[in-house]
Amino acid sequence: MNLTLLERRSGRTAPPKPEERRRTVPGPNAVALAVTCLFAVVYALLSITRHRRMLSSAFDLGIFEQAVSAYAQGRAPLVELKGPGYNLLGDHFHPVLAALAPAYRLAPGPITLLLAQAVLMALACLPLTRWACRAAGRRAGLLIGLAFGSSWGMVSAVAFDFHEIAFAVPLLAFTVEALAARRWRAAVLWALPLVLVKEDLGLTVGAVGGYLLWRGDRRAVRRGGLALLVLGPAATVLETLVLLPMANTNGVFDYWNQVPGAEGLTGLSPFLLFWPPVKWLLLFMLAAPVAFVAVRSPLVLLAAPTLGWRLLGANEHYWEPSYHYSAVLMPVLFGALVHRLGQAGGWRRGRARRLVLGWVAAFAVVGAVVYPLRDLVLPGGWTPNAHVRTAHRLLAQVPDGATVAASNRLSPLLVSRATVSLACQGGPEAADPPRWVVIDRTDPTVQSPCPEARTLERLAAYRAAGYLTVAEEDGVIVLRRP
Repeated sequence: MNLTLLERRSGRTAPPKPEERRRTVPGPNAVALAVTCLFAVVYALLSITRHRRMLSSAFDLGIFEQAVSAYAQGRAPLVELKGPGYNLLGDHFHPVLAALAPAYRLAPGPITLLLAQAVLMALACLPLTRWACRAAGRRAGLLIGLAFGSSWGMVSAVAFDFHEIAFAVPLLAFTVEALAARRWRAAVLWALPLVLVKEDLGLTVGAVGGYLLWRGDRRAVRRGGLALLVLGPAATVLETLVLLPMANTNGVFDYWNQVPGAEGLTGLSPFLLFWPPVKWLLLFMLAAPVAFVAVRSPLVLLAAPTLGWRLLGANEHYWEPSYHYSAVLMPVLFGALVHRLGQAGGWRRGRARRLVLGWVAAFAVVGAVVYPLRDLVLPGGWTPNAHVRTAHRLLAQVPDGATVAASNRLSPLLVSRATVSLACQGGPEAADPPRWVVIDRTDPTVQSPCPEARTLERLAAYRAAGYLTVAEEDGVIVLRRP
């Protein structure tokens, strides 16, 4: 009687052989796919629940929806929320948004944009988690994938409306994975589309070229690097000096006053990189999620252009660890962390490695508690309050296809079914005044894009012009032109 028969009769089974155990453990691709799917769902829930609670706004979800809606209808991206006849390609250079037109045509509405963003942002988890599993082991790879997906730069971007950089995040993630694997051609192909996402990302393409020129092991690779080093910044110059002014209503690039050194070389000083002190906070918040070791990887070169213009720029929002500005840095920083973990050296094993991974895990937990990801575990994060329900009920009185002047937080609720402009723009004296006016006097965004005083002044003007009050409840006011 053989051993197997004895084991069956005794009710015991032999332990699996080592090769059988290996087959039962999920491989890097399976782990990476699971992390990607998890965050696609998490990001979608986060952004959609925030939208349902009226935490999205005209600037920027409403703006981008008007642009994508125009693309879906085969028109230029004219955006009334930015002004009458304003072409959004004169604001920032992001023709990649046209890729969303087919989906929007099938399912028009802000949810389509939020879902697309969730999928695109989560897609960045795929190459980084897969690479981390191969470089540091499956457990460490899973931890790094979860830390990347829940990092403050990613979550704050998903929680703040929709932005074109959702396309850049996965492109950069695949780029850094290809660079680390010395798959030079793939890195070039992943990096090139960045010039269609936003005008400043041509500088990042140039940084990819610089990396190839520095680390390339063949003459052909270095020639490709030199080409990117020239073509990337050239695309930024072309888009900023030619294409954006061509589409802009005023024939200029609207953000020259925020460009480093725009006021002359005398106003551009290295001292500005580190002042005011909020910039130190930003640098800490960028380095801390990757345990500070990522800064020792040559891949951080790819973060230099974005970080440079942000620290030297005149817009104070660029210096803060919030909004969507840091999302494009997260794949680079976490890629640099994985690169360091995968390099040869005794520190990869033992106490130092455990300290690094422990820090990454701890900071990920802190970020999940501090940043909007916590909304998904709080009761108030899922249920619209009484004010939001009132706003939805009153806005239902606005008919489809109407022209509407709306306040910031009410605009995204109407864009998919009406022509919407901001209440602080125009007025009853315009050549074609809006048929409806909807204003929320409790809107907390009282400075941008519309100062509260300006909105109230326009409200008084509409009432003086004979607009009738259709409804007024809990601070939400609905007016109709007689």
